[in-house]
Amino acid sequence: MPASFPSTPPRPSRRIDALDLARGAALAAMAAYHGLWDLGFLQLTPQNFALTPTGRLAAHGIAGSFLLLVGIGLVLANGDGLRWRPFALRLARIGGAALLITLATRFAFPESYIFFGILHCIAVSSLLGLPFVFLPAWITGLAAVAVVLAPRVVAHPLLDAPVFYFLGLGRGLPDSNDWVPLFPWFGPVLAGIALARLVRPVVAGSRLSRWKARTPLARGAAFAGRHSLAVYLIHQPVLLALLTGLVTLTGPHPRAGLAGFRKDYAAHCTRTGGEAGACRIAARCTADALRREGLWGTGKPYSVAERATAQGLSQRCYEAAEGTAAPP
Repeated sequence: MPASFPSTPPRPSRRIDALDLARGAALAAMAAYHGLWDLGFLQLTPQNFALTPTGRLAAHGIAGSFLLLVGIGLVLANGDGLRWRPFALRLARIGGAALLITLATRFAFPESYIFFGILHCIAVSSLLGLPFVFLPAWITGLAAVAVVLAPRVVAHPLLDAPVFYFLGLGRGLPDSNDWVPLFPWFGPVLAGIALARLVRPVVAGSRLSRWKARTPLARGAAFAGRHSLAVYLIHQPVLLALLTGLVTLTGPHPRAGLAGFRKDYAAHCTRTGGEAGACRIAARCTADALRREGLWGTGKPYSVAERATAQGLSQRCYEAAEGTAAPP
């Protein structure tokens, strides 16, 4: 193991279009996912499909691809010797952007603000991953496996404290719009470092490394990949602004929140002593009754009279589900 990081004089970096294209593709996938989340958040879709198991799986795949590319980029930028100034400037840009995201979401979403999201993870992982750029690939690969498995095998009550949520080793799940803890997500960065160390000698000078984006679509994706941080910071405010304008024109989807209401109603009904089958029937009946009475999706708190009406509808629906009364 070297006693210190190798250092070389500053040199111009040569962009690899294929890598920029991969970043651009990851950005496009991320924007599509965020757009899906925005549609659900603004109730333009019946439910927030981004929060379904399939949506969460897609989110994990997108985050993993970004972090894998971070590891590859660390090797390409510093594998021949640490370039302190470019590395420090990049770290400062990402860290500053992460702080900006925290401040903005703290104001916009105080109950679920982003305290350790993808940018925070990239900044810290870049710093922690730097020594692994100069270690044998097999050591880095083993470290990647250990980091990915750590949340399943490491447990201690101290790690459950909110101050350690950024580690991802506790049992608690913070309410955050973007939570990408170091464990297991530092693992893909290490995997990218190991992969780049292994394939770099083979790819260097190959057709892949010399490939140039020539079509408009490929050039656009590569351009976005070269400016990925700016695209990341800009795309979500733009999407939210456009879709907020849309919802003011169209109103929410008529069935927005219906599935969630039925699930929550049935769960509460069962917890308070109701029979499970009757609770599910009453949930559907109550939702339909609220919509008929104009009490669904108003976006405003119920008045005293409206609350009494809603409670009456719910009671009659449950009684009807038990067979003790006719539906409203």
